[in-house]
Amino acid sequence: MAKTNAAKSDTPVEESSAVAENEETTTVEDTPQAAEDSQDIDEILNSLKALLSAVEKLQKVRQEVGDIKPLVVRMLDGELLVGEELEQLKSGVNGLLKLVRVYSDHQAALTKAQPARNLLDEILK
Repeated sequence: MAKTNAAKSDTPVEESSAVAENEETTTVEDTPQAAEDSQDIDEILNSLKALLSAVEKLQKVRQEVGDIKPLVVRMLDGELLVGEELEQLKSGVNGLLKLVRVYSDHQAALTKAQPARNLLDEILK
């Protein structure tokens, strides 16, 4: 009878070690996924920060450029601008070049930040 008990005790030890191996495998497989999810969340949050920065720059440049449209229209109509108006136009055109670059950066940041919508929908249900 001792042999029968020994055989019975062998089986549960083998089963429990097999269960332990499966648990270790599951834990190892879950860890990379959790790290990947964490990296995704970090990337999304960084993209939101970048978008916020781009929006701030865009607003700042818009304010710097001001309302030069009337001066540009007058210049395109063939009027000669002199003095202060000419200086405003020069700085305005330089500001427009900067505005175009900042606007392009804003559009790129906006595109990159779009995955944040899904995350926000999940979190803020």
